[in-house]
Amino acid sequence: MAKPKTDPNYKVVAENRRARYDYAIEDDLECGIVLEGSEVKSLRQGGANIAESYAAVEEGELWLVNSTILPYTQAKTFGHEEKRRRKLLVSRKELSRLWADTQRKGMTLVPLVLYFNHRGMAKMKIGIAKGKKNVDKRATEAKRDWNRQKQRLLRHGE
Repeated sequence: MAKPKTDPNYKVVAENRRARYDYAIEDDLECGIVLEGSEVKSLRQGGANIAESYAAVEEGELWLVNSTILPYTQAKTFGHEEKRRRKLLVSRKELSRLWADTQRKGMTLVPLVLYFNHRGMAKMKIGIAKGKKNVDKRATEAKRDWNRQKQRLLRHGE
């Protein structure tokens, strides 16, 4: 049987694994990101961090704040700022829904994954989340441990 070809364009650049631990993610949304040329080159090399970043709706636009894209060394004069605010692209309908969720319901917009899609375009998956308290984090951890234990027992036949 022939091995399925993997898509050469699809590549995960940065992932925020801590987000699922700190937040209860209720919904997620894929959006585009406005980048400069040197930022795209740097992302292709894997130089990004979205762990401490967040998204915010300001003045009718969606912004990614506090994300880091390392400088691209070959771009001498046309480089980019490492921690600048980057605009995220969503439809007007989605933007109004995100604004309503953050303002009225007290939700937070957390970046989950920064990746290149199958067409080679840089995309970001944003989670609409509510912050967890320590009790909730412990409960999630206990549930995960129990599921792991259950799988182990089922695999080895009790």
